[in-house]
Amino acid sequence: MIPLQFDLKGRRGLRILCLGAHCDDIEIGCGGTLLKLIDQYPIEQLKWIVFASNEVRKREAVASAEKFLEAVPNREIIVLDYRDAFLSFAALQIKEYFESVKRSIDPDVVFTHYRDDRHQDHRLISDLSWNTFRSHLVLEYEIPKYDGDLGIPNFFCKLTEEQAEKKAAILLECFESQKNKHWFDRDTFLSLMRIRGMECAHNGRYAEAFHARKIAW
Repeated sequence: MIPLQFDLKGRRGLRILCLGAHCDDIEIGCGGTLLKLIDQYPIEQLKWIVFASNEVRKREAVASAEKFLEAVPNREIIVLDYRDAFLSFAALQIKEYFESVKRSIDPDVVFTHYRDDRHQDHRLISDLSWNTFRSHLVLEYEIPKYDGDLGIPNFFCKLTEEQAEKKAAILLECFESQKNKHWFDRDTFLSLMRIRGMECAHNGRYAEAFHARKIAW
């Protein structure tokens, strides 16, 4: 495996943009990777944006994001109130919002949804991410679910067992409203990370995986 290292070019730290359609998407898709980046690099700016929520889910999402980002002083957590599963019907407003985000951060890396995700909300956020951040490193994360749409990722982030366990623990602690879903449990989160860890030959067992469509060296 060829490692990637970020060159800060004399800046104070990394600038990271996290985009998620729903309140637990960022955590499920790239929570472990964020924990690793925060451990290994100074963070100059981190913006975390969730698009669909309600009152209960928003409280959970903010609490969860705060736990993941507790070591990041310059963090901005934004949870919008678009309707779950109806983002495509608000595409104009969401596109305009993306344009405002572009003016507020020039990210070193953008975390967003997988382009071929079967959930329509996820695909819209992915499409607008690429449309807006055309000259940036965009990493598309994966969300396990009923649709069976997991792809063949080509970018892996090796995690420690502590990072993997912390990711799962925060999800289960903060998202009380999701515990009635048959898939929302520790086994689901750790099993996918274990498979990705096996695929990248990581002795530490766990990894998260992404689709990296364009990387210039």
